[in-house]
Amino acid sequence: MSGQGRHGDTPCSEVLDKLYTYIDGELEENNCEQIRRHLDGCDPCLEEYGLDEAVKKLVAKHCGCDPVPLDLRDKVLGRLAQARDEQAAHETAGPGTFT
Repeated sequence: MSGQGRHGDTPCSEVLDKLYTYIDGELEENNCEQIRRHLDGCDPCLEEYGLDEAVKKLVAKHCGCDPVPLDLRDKVLGRLAQARDEQAAHETAGPGTFT
């Protein structure tokens, strides 16, 4: 997300991989602190966090009682994995390289 895809000791791709777990409050405290430090200094990741948190709240508010189609979770997880792979490829390619 930032210039080299990293802020401090934590790569952006690692932060984005853990984002939903962080939002759900399911990370260990030391990982939470690492994510918070990264978000404090990386505006693109912070924007992504804000968007993800807003989407999660909206879904919980409007779809909390509805049964979820069985294949929806797999589709969502597949799209998230694809986005992570694309982000990792972008970070590996470095600045000025098109992937």
